[in-house]
Amino acid sequence: MLSSEKITEKAFELGFEDVGFTSAEPFYSQREILSERNREYAWTKAAGLDLEAGTDPRNILPEARSIIVLMEVYFRKAYPREMESFFGRCYLDDDRMTGDGLSLRIKAFRSFLRENGMVSKVPFNLPHRLAAGRAGMGTFGKNCLFYSNKVARKSSWVLPVAFVVDGILEPGTPTLEVGCPDWCKNACLTACPTSALQGPRKIDPRRCISFLTYFGRGITPKELREPMGLWVYGCDRCQNVCPRNSPWLSATLPVNEKVAEKEPYFRLPRLLHMDRGYFESHIWSHMFYMPSEDLWRWKMNVARVMGNTVDEGYVPDLVKAFEENGDERVKGMVAWALGRIGGRSARCALDRFRSGSEGIVREEIEMALCD
Repeated sequence: MLSSEKITEKAFELGFEDVGFTSAEPFYSQREILSERNREYAWTKAAGLDLEAGTDPRNILPEARSIIVLMEVYFRKAYPREMESFFGRCYLDDDRMTGDGLSLRIKAFRSFLRENGMVSKVPFNLPHRLAAGRAGMGTFGKNCLFYSNKVARKSSWVLPVAFVVDGILEPGTPTLEVGCPDWCKNACLTACPTSALQGPRKIDPRRCISFLTYFGRGITPKELREPMGLWVYGCDRCQNVCPRNSPWLSATLPVNEKVAEKEPYFRLPRLLHMDRGYFESHIWSHMFYMPSEDLWRWKMNVARVMGNTVDEGYVPDLVKAFEENGDERVKGMVAWALGRIGGRSARCALDRFRSGSEGIVREEIEMALCD
């Protein structure tokens, strides 16, 4: 059977930056959290995410004996500022659909385990961050994120990848505590504009900007539109303000050329006017939580972001979007964005659109003209 030393050696060879081990005991604390906060997490089952099942590794692999955790730094290279302003960094080089980066290394590691007699599974619903903490690889932040003890200058720009295996491996000493310094004055909690963050391991995902951008149903509630700011997909606000992350944010990093090459496809006007073919060719494989059937949500998010820039230069694109879209959620958000930007051109467009509109769209136009 493979030793921890051989496993660690192979993980480093494949480019992972830290390795930890823990037992395959159930994650009882996570199960309790899911049970206590059933209302906040009810949406996960509807989305096909059985998080409760993932709290017991033996639901994933009946013969599970240990968990191997490999640490990936997903913010190794600098991303174009034009993209960092609108998209969470963890999605900018996500290869779960393209399979041309991290996925290849995960497959190679699993092949190594299999060739050496060890069965493995990489479950999506196991609490990977908690597994990393139980393996002694880092601590938690008040923003509910995991902070490495060793890599990326001990920041949260890391992705723990958990492998449930049938081999017995010596577990690490758990480091499940919150590692935030007292002097940070709850920077992340204060900075969360939608009040989703409520303390360590306590978040209301339904108010999280990331959730709202790709899972929220219907037109975004008016009271959340301004607080959501310029995030089209995902959010990094609590990480950007965190003092524990400032050392890595200050680092001089090489440019991520792969992401830079696709940046033109993600410019706001292109996203606002894209059709299904454009979306499936250039966008979906990188940011896949919203399928082509949810193209309206992409456009609604972009319209909100344009409104929050308060840049009159976006008015012509918003007017065009209103005229070319039949979805009332998109049209309603466009009306809100025009009202948020204001100015003569925006108001003239809203006046023109009012006479032929009804329902939600009419209500949004009336509110935009009154603001």
